[in-house]
Amino acid sequence: MSRKLIRGGHVLSMDPSIGDHPHGDVLIEGGVIVDVGTALDVPDAEFIDANGMVVMPGLIDTHRHTWQGALAQIATDWTLNEYFTQLLGRFSPLFTPDDVRAGTAFGALEALDSGVTTLFDWAHIMNTPEHANASVEALRAAGIRAVFGHSIPTSDPSWYYASRRRHPDDVRRLATRYFNTPDQLVTLALALRGPEMSTIDTVADDLALARDLGVRASMHVGIGLLGGQRAITQLHDHGLLGPDLIFLHANTSTDDELKLVADTGGHASVSARVEMMMGHGFPATGRLLEAGIRPALSVDVVAGVPANFFDEMRAVLEAERLRRYDALLARGEQPAAVPLTSRQAIEFATVEGARTLGLDDRIGSLTPGKRADIILVDVARSAVRLAGRDVTAAVVSADARDVDTVLVDGEFRKYHGVLMGHDMAAARRHAETSRDRLLAELAA
Repeated sequence: MSRKLIRGGHVLSMDPSIGDHPHGDVLIEGGVIVDVGTALDVPDAEFIDANGMVVMPGLIDTHRHTWQGALAQIATDWTLNEYFTQLLGRFSPLFTPDDVRAGTAFGALEALDSGVTTLFDWAHIMNTPEHANASVEALRAAGIRAVFGHSIPTSDPSWYYASRRRHPDDVRRLATRYFNTPDQLVTLALALRGPEMSTIDTVADDLALARDLGVRASMHVGIGLLGGQRAITQLHDHGLLGPDLIFLHANTSTDDELKLVADTGGHASVSARVEMMMGHGFPATGRLLEAGIRPALSVDVVAGVPANFFDEMRAVLEAERLRRYDALLARGEQPAAVPLTSRQAIEFATVEGARTLGLDDRIGSLTPGKRADIILVDVARSAVRLAGRDVTAAVVSADARDVDTVLVDGEFRKYHGVLMGHDMAAARRHAETSRDRLLAELAA
């Protein structure tokens, strides 16, 4: 059937004009959300029973190094410097195009399985054109909505640290070959080094390339001591800030710099777990909000933290509450209210993610006219049973295993706990074969 009716779930629309429906329905036709309401009468539709589940927009990860999918947890006990020297310095040059395909394919399916319907794939593994092809083709084959962030090779250190090398021009070939229409599931962006990894003249040229292609540009800023280079200030001084920029982390960026981003319509993404584990600095969530920026969320290094996006929502809540509580306690004040709520964390993971990627006219909320990227979260499971709480608390308390159903563009990607159209076990075996080869070659 071309029409699907999700029936009887707790609809969390994330659209203030629609609100929540504790016993609601969502009608989908031709990949588009047509109606959201209660007791919709659509006798000729395919029915999806959502009783006991939360029906909500798919999660949106705005910064994930998907190509690292085969190296899960290898970097869990690494600092940021160790990540640079070990994974980027030693492992990455060994990656073949097939390794990139294996990691990206597994990583994209892992994302879908956990309720992520859209991701920004920050692909700094563009060692050859064949590596780039493998990345894009793996994303397309997975059926996930993705923004492919074309970046640089990691096989040559001259691409890093005050680098004068311009962004690889191969991206123009990719744009012609793979990215012909703006409405396709996988679209293009540039994943740039920014002023902390390249000269400001190089950054200006790289941004000119992104703007010539008409795509968003993403860059890391304020990561640990590198934040002392005041990347955002440099961009401002050279007239390079704008609403097409996504700033990742910003842990050690100054409050004044965050205000510059807000004033020019820029965006930010917080990766709380990686930032706390690797030494970037304290997550900037609260400072971003105070500056007027509503951040998005991201998993970032899947070689260091589990790819579960629900963990990311919990981490951003925990980190910001700790920051605010610690300041109050230091002044001898007992915290009287939570500074960040579960609903806000879900907003960061959905509508703000869509806005950050420039896709908020298409996804991010259950709004009629938007594409049907929808997940059903089974809050009837024992781990997340409701106890009279706001349903948003149940969502933030959920886990990847609680994601029952995933639709992307109105098509099933996961149904009743099973991935559709893909053999996850085969993808895992491919990734494990890649991992074993990389480890053996590194040890040789």
